Amino acid sequence: MARIGITTTVPVEIILAAGHIPVDLNNIFITSPAAGRMVETAEEAGYPRNICGWIKGLYAVMVNKEFNASFGGIDKVIAVTQGDCSNTHALMETYQLAGIETIPFAYPFDRDYDLLKLQMEKLMATLGTNWEAVYGVKRQLDKLRLNVAEIDRRTWQENTVSGLHNHLYQVSCSDFNSDTETFVSDVERFLQQADNASEYTDDLRLGFIGVPPIFTDLYPYLETMGARIVYNEVQRQFAMPFATDDIVEQYRLYTYPYGVFGRINDIETEIERRNLDGLIHYVQSFCFRQIEDMIFREKLTIPILTIEGDKPGKIDARTRLRMESFLEMLR
Repeated sequence: MARIGITTTVPVEIILAAGHIPVDLNNIFITSPAAGRMVETAEEAGYPRNICGWIKGLYAVMVNKEFNASFGGIDKVIAVTQGDCSNTHALMETYQLAGIETIPFAYPFDRDYDLLKLQMEKLMATLGTNWEAVYGVKRQLDKLRLNVAEIDRRTWQENTVSGLHNHLYQVSCSDFNSDTETFVSDVERFLQQADNASEYTDDLRLGFIGVPPIFTDLYPYLETMGARIVYNEVQRQFAMPFATDDIVEQYRLYTYPYGVFGRINDIETEIERRNLDGLIHYVQSFCFRQIEDMIFREKLTIPILTIEGDKPGKIDARTRLRMESFLEMLR
């Protein structure tokens, strides 16, 4: 049994079916008290300042022996070379320079079913499993994902779940916190607690689009301002919200790795369904996805505030002021 790092959501059923433990390096990085130090470690190793903070964190999590050992150690990494970050290729090469085994996985840009199936079969062959075992894991995870979808529903429909908990439970579906059984129990316990939760009375309902934020206090800060995020776009996609018996189709319906226009269709549907007042578009400094902001503004008719983050930490004063102004404008 190996602990296998992932740089973003991949067909986690394959890792589990092969008897290994998935570890989302992003979640390890951003929840670590040493997250800021990880970015500095990557820069000290030679990473340029004008490279995404997430990529630097992913580098340090694996390459720095002290960081790697602090969360149990990771044996190898599955890196998504198409459908995520344009810097992942170079990240893989710096992993290889450090002697870390990397396994490439690519989402076909045009959502081609056969190419995606081929990528999944290659990953199965590399890790040592088969379709029968993968579908067995999928059936177990389908039940868990339905419960996570219920947390999401209670966020926007019953108003009994905070934006932060909505974010945390959905973003954790990339690796199920590296312990599926414990995660199942955590989700069930949270739903039981939510049965008796008071209804939120925020006057503004917001959507969050873009990659998960590197800011550590975004959600609670908004709630102190009388606004709540009731739609987390990419995090919801990590939780696989579209039910299907076909696992290849499941990862075709997953919007994040493909073109921006599929994401826009999903966002438009949720804007109407969740009765959103506005959107916060989070962009990461030095990320190619910043360019997509112009497309969102052209295609979406709802008010959008674009905020940018660089390194892990609390929201800076300028961004706080812009968010306050945006909320007042919506009111």
